[in-house]
Amino acid sequence: MKISYNWLKDYLDFNATAEEVGDMLTSVGLEVEGIEKWESVKGGLEGLKIGLVKSVEKHADADKLSVTKVNVGGNEDLQIVCGAPNVSAGQKVIVATDGVIIHPLVGESFKIKKTKIRGAESNGMICAQDEIGLGNDHAGIMVLNENAVVGSLAKDYFNVTSDYIFEIGLTPNRGDAMNHIGVARDLAAYLKSNKNENKSLKIPYTKSFSVHDHDLPIEVVVENAEACIRYSAVTISNITVKESPDWLKQKLNSIGLKPINNIVDITNFVMWECGQPLHAFDADEIAGRKVIVKTVSDGTVFKTLDEKEIKLAANDLMICNAEAGMCIAGVYGGINSGVKNSTQNIFLESACFHPTFIRRTSTRHKLRTDAATHFEKGTDPNGTLYALQRAALLICELGGGKISSEVIDVYPLKVSEKIISLTWEKLNRIAGTAIPVEDAKNIVEALQFKIIDVDEKQITVASPTYKTDVSLPEDLIEEILRIYGFEKIPVPASVHSSISYAVDDKKELLQEQIATMIAGSGFHEVINNSISNSKYHEDYFPELKDSLVKLLSFSNVGLDSMRTTMLFPALEVIRHNHNRKIVDLKLFEFGKTYLRSSEKYLEQSNLILLVTGNKQSESWQGKEQAVDFYFLKGMVEMILKKCGITRFTSTELNNAIWQQGLSYSLGKNELVSFGMVQQKMVAEFDIKKEVYYAAFDFDMLTKVASRYNNYKEPSKFPAVRRDLALVIDKRISFDEIETLALKQTKNLLQKVNLFDVYEDEKLGEGKKSYAVSFHFNDETKTLTEKEVESAMQKLVSTFEKDLGAVIRS
Repeated sequence: MKISYNWLKDYLDFNATAEEVGDMLTSVGLEVEGIEKWESVKGGLEGLKIGLVKSVEKHADADKLSVTKVNVGGNEDLQIVCGAPNVSAGQKVIVATDGVIIHPLVGESFKIKKTKIRGAESNGMICAQDEIGLGNDHAGIMVLNENAVVGSLAKDYFNVTSDYIFEIGLTPNRGDAMNHIGVARDLAAYLKSNKNENKSLKIPYTKSFSVHDHDLPIEVVVENAEACIRYSAVTISNITVKESPDWLKQKLNSIGLKPINNIVDITNFVMWECGQPLHAFDADEIAGRKVIVKTVSDGTVFKTLDEKEIKLAANDLMICNAEAGMCIAGVYGGINSGVKNSTQNIFLESACFHPTFIRRTSTRHKLRTDAATHFEKGTDPNGTLYALQRAALLICELGGGKISSEVIDVYPLKVSEKIISLTWEKLNRIAGTAIPVEDAKNIVEALQFKIIDVDEKQITVASPTYKTDVSLPEDLIEEILRIYGFEKIPVPASVHSSISYAVDDKKELLQEQIATMIAGSGFHEVINNSISNSKYHEDYFPELKDSLVKLLSFSNVGLDSMRTTMLFPALEVIRHNHNRKIVDLKLFEFGKTYLRSSEKYLEQSNLILLVTGNKQSESWQGKEQAVDFYFLKGMVEMILKKCGITRFTSTELNNAIWQQGLSYSLGKNELVSFGMVQQKMVAEFDIKKEVYYAAFDFDMLTKVASRYNNYKEPSKFPAVRRDLALVIDKRISFDEIETLALKQTKNLLQKVNLFDVYEDEKLGEGKKSYAVSFHFNDETKTLTEKEVESAMQKLVSTFEKDLGAVIRS
């Protein structure tokens, strides 16, 4: 949010510099993220002077150049070479002399230097409009009026103003400060409490508001009183739509708003003055002289002022005439109902709409406007009349109109001030220090709370309705403390804390151990939002559509449901990094996914790995190596081994997620699924490289690990290794060999390892050769040769019988 230093001074007298004001605002909770100098003309016309052209002669060596003599107030005239076709003697012009920096409307700034042009000395430049940022005209030099004083500064002639603009990071609960009067109110409270400066706000008067005639009556009907809390309006006739005066344009320009015309500019000015959005309708376009505030049928087509057609939802609040919709209430205007250059009569609206309705509509249709942002934070229902009258008076002043109806005010359920009682004991206990009663009372008064009662035990106040977030004693404490100053609260010499401990911390310990191990392998941990885009889940998992946990309220249409998988947010992370040329990624994340089953909500803890790009960058030690399925498989099995799980069954995967993948299970419990993500899915996220992804059920992993991951003393007896070369069908996997081997030898066989794969047509069609090592160990004794050979013979027989294997010598 942008707030103008000069604009603040319209409502509060203070002598503090912009930097000091920035510190004060940050102290009271309006964090100033930056202060920027603003000038009504770029560069402020600094150094430019008004000169008089004394003489003009043709350049001896250039047909299109002139050699002029220009006086800028000194005793000597300056010789300046000029290429403008309209230069002539007797003109008052703007001159940039040697050393002056020029700031053109388009392009880089540059410094004027003495130089020679085609042999003629030039000691400056006679300026055109666009060369000094005063306009777009470059047809010739800028010629001033006769009353311009030679030698005077151009910035004084053009009344150039400068300002300081505060960029404030406004928190969502501070809708009351989303305007200059609101910020001035906080600043006044700070000055009174901390600087002993009792300053009163200078609020513009509206007592001169009066109705001129009743020639333009318009009926207002509010059908949805929940969405439209209050609707105030008035008609103004015989206006002239024209360019705004300079003071108004400069106010809007300073905070980044583009002036449009006097009527629209006034509505924007009043919104940023007091925080109440306004909307001006062309009264002659209101069919039936009737305004209806209502919701319309789902799917109704509405054309916005920028000529886009959108389909409305059933809970989008509309401002309609007797025939059709004119405006999306509090969000966006329509194509025909707005103020045009030909408009003569207007219907001026000042309403209070429910924040939830506005936020949902604005988010659904991706229509972000200043008015919608104000309404979303909550506006004052008791401030609509003041803003309406303030704007109406300005329109009559700057547009020449007259008020042609009584004020229309539909306010069915009046919003009253909230009554809050706060004990001094509670204030001091929560604050952590004793705040003097008189200081607290002064702060409350400075913030314009109405004190109903106060004694030695407590204070009772009425909270202003523009303080939409203040309803509890704790809220009032926050208001007092932010003005009093958190820096005044002493830091205690000791910290008091109750001891807390986890009854079962196995899950946290396992997570820490695995995270340390993965990070040691070059992976980076990410933490993504648990809220995701429901569109992802509906597109790829339509069967889970009814299981989605949808948010009842959301401010971003792309974040409207809880995630059912951790893959989609992770792919967004990869896309974000790839767009910034970071393509080699090894990532992991611990997090939860959410589903709804009947009336229950299910949460599952997960661990995911994602790899893409190269696992090893190019260097003098070797070439770059791309990640692949087997790299991820190795990481998966390393994690399982860390959990004490070395034996599991595998199942091939090929579904909406996996183009090539495996699933590892222990009994009926799936532990992990991993593999290469479908290329179609990756492409839809605009990712150019292959992505490999592993998803662990961390709840199940923790449960299984507690059973298997116990310390085991190393065997005191030596292990024995035997190798076999098996010729088998290509369809047979190593997993089948390992499972058969472990089943046959029970506890003697500790490990099975595939250390070579060989394929050749000499082996036979559809055949391959696996070189497999078998590691035997008995924890109670040293194995004999006979025992090992017996076990190997059993394995050979099993492989020959069950797999049709041929043993190679």
